[in-house]
Amino acid sequence: MTISMTDRAVEQIHEIAGNENVDLSEKMLRVAVVPGGCSGLTYDLGWDTTVQEEDTVEQHQDVTVVLDKKSRLYLDGTELDFTDGLDGEGFHFSNPQATRECACGESFAL
Repeated sequence: MTISMTDRAVEQIHEIAGNENVDLSEKMLRVAVVPGGCSGLTYDLGWDTTVQEEDTVEQHQDVTVVLDKKSRLYLDGTELDFTDGLDGEGFHFSNPQATRECACGESFAL
């Protein structure tokens, strides 16, 4: 498995899906790495209904996660968590490949 997800992350995905009227049996969570942020790369989460030829599909409880080939290389071994503590509320990625992260945790470099 390329990424892992904590129970808190899965619960929050369910809550967001419910608020946005997203049926998780029909839509997948696409996790991607895109250029941007002060460290050069950022994480991107969004709903998708299409699996491309080079995509990897993973199942995390009842959430289907899709990763493109390039993002999969950057995300291997990463844990997705959701926190609402002093470090700020939101999804947080713990990426063992990141050599540098910005102070806000929104971007990283390899």
